[in-house]
Amino acid sequence: MASREQHSQQQNQTRKVPLFPLLSLVCFVSIFLVLSSIRNTSVPPRPHNASFEFQKTDGSDPSRRGGSCDYSDGKWIHDPDSPPRYDNTCKEIFKGWNCISSGKSNGRELLKWRWKPKGCDLPPFDPVRFLKMYRHTSIGFVGDSLNRNMFVSLFCSLKRVSSEVKKWRPAGADRGFTFLQYNLTLAYHRTNLLAHYGRWSADANGGELESLGYKEGYRVDVDIPDGTWAEALSFHDILIFNTGHWWWAPSKFDPTKSPMLFFEKGQPVVPPVLPNVGLDMVLNHMVMLVENRTKPGAVKLFRTQSPRHFEGGDWDQGGSCNRLKPLSVEQVEELFSVKNNGTNVEARLVNQHLYKALKGSSFQILDITHMSEFRADAHPSTAGGKKHDDCMHWCLPGLTDTWNDLFIEQLNIIRSRN
Repeated sequence: MASREQHSQQQNQTRKVPLFPLLSLVCFVSIFLVLSSIRNTSVPPRPHNASFEFQKTDGSDPSRRGGSCDYSDGKWIHDPDSPPRYDNTCKEIFKGWNCISSGKSNGRELLKWRWKPKGCDLPPFDPVRFLKMYRHTSIGFVGDSLNRNMFVSLFCSLKRVSSEVKKWRPAGADRGFTFLQYNLTLAYHRTNLLAHYGRWSADANGGELESLGYKEGYRVDVDIPDGTWAEALSFHDILIFNTGHWWWAPSKFDPTKSPMLFFEKGQPVVPPVLPNVGLDMVLNHMVMLVENRTKPGAVKLFRTQSPRHFEGGDWDQGGSCNRLKPLSVEQVEELFSVKNNGTNVEARLVNQHLYKALKGSSFQILDITHMSEFRADAHPSTAGGKKHDDCMHWCLPGLTDTWNDLFIEQLNIIRSRN
């Protein structure tokens, strides 16, 4: 009986607790937390070993975002009202690529062309949306100076809308930046061949290469990655690779005076093979290495070869690129057809090696070659500050901005499927 009376008293006490102050306190705390989250613009650092995952999409139909569109096939449309996404004051632009500041006659006009894929549109780049979608993400560009060209384009586009940036060199990168408000990192890892290479000289005690008459050259270890990007695989969430320009560079790898000598498992490949065979060996090893060492869920892309536009000879033979507007379809075929075996044929030849090595892998191919073949007008040319015309790199702002449009749309398509 006493127990029932005691229980009844406890119920009465519970009923007497006023609800209004309690509800007011809960509302006050909730409002305070919401306001604090809005006002707080700092982003906690992402753990180095955190795995990257795409967030849920915004609900748009993947098929309408390019799932069935071949963005690499199309034409350039003159668009005089197209505004540049950044200007020539971006400090990361290499002096030789800043065609507006260096006074190239068509430095501004070359920006007034827009790539129009057949049967669809390439969505315009929205830097704020990109920063929000890919916060807490690290993106690594691994390759030669053409990948730096693309890296700088993306950096300048993002820097225009988010100026709070930390400059550093993550995972052995040549250059790198983190956009602090979004904790998004961009880094460029310079590597010419992807594989490790260095000078080689004949041993006084002799060896297999020495017995064949080789005295000096460049040793290329086809199964060892260049140290500049070896650590990038476990650091970045998105990786974009390229190689190709240095494989046919007689000024660097003279086939007679300083040939490329390939090594596998520490031993020379005998008989020695030509650079095109060595490229296949390197690609096969590096693709397998990347597949095995990247973080779980990492996105891996390989960019196709960027075309050169030397006319009248190669770079060291007086070749130039003085065009002021994009080429026609007929001019493109004349300049790049493998059958013609012209000065700039290596673009399509390199791609044949890439497609073969990447077949069956988890790499995505970023195909920028055909759209770039038209743009003979978009190189620094005589404004590059070199003793010869620069018909290999691209003006900034310029063509590589469109590469990044394609890169970002391809990322968004992958993201929507996940």
